[in-house]
Amino acid sequence: MEPWVYPSIALKQEDFEEGRIRTTRTPLRGEYAWDAGVAVGRFLAELKAGRLVGRRCRVCRRVMVPPRMFCEQCFRPTDTWVLLQDTGTVLTFSVCTVAWDMRRLEVPEVPAVIAIDGASPGMGILHKLGEVGQTNDEILDRVHIGLRVQAVWKPPHQREGAITDILYFRPV
Repeated sequence: MEPWVYPSIALKQEDFEEGRIRTTRTPLRGEYAWDAGVAVGRFLAELKAGRLVGRRCRVCRRVMVPPRMFCEQCFRPTDTWVLLQDTGTVLTFSVCTVAWDMRRLEVPEVPAVIAIDGASPGMGILHKLGEVGQTNDEILDRVHIGLRVQAVWKPPHQREGAITDILYFRPV
């Protein structure tokens, strides 16, 4: 059986300009709704209140942060909310001298994975470190895996229920 063949005609700019081709212009509306879900929704609400929370699995006893409504080790629903400390330990970090848009940063940024106190081993959140120096050398003299840190929060009236309600983590 032969495939169907559709005749085609190459379009030219003049075809559009002279109205031989019908077009329409519609403003693009890229609006969307995003639902954080039960676990992350509560996590964000607690951030706005200046608290960190996780979820505990009663079978394997893991406390997960960010919280999840199911345990990926036991494959069962998690059971309880757990209030966590706003302190932790640096698990890994990087010193960034260039921003996402390839601008050179005058002061390097230091993203880190931080194991939050009260959460299970291996659980952490990604955030920036602050008050660690202005140059690569200063930062590398002060920051190391195992560094103890504490959250520096935005003032309560500026919080909006986002991970950025924590400005950064500073050494303690």
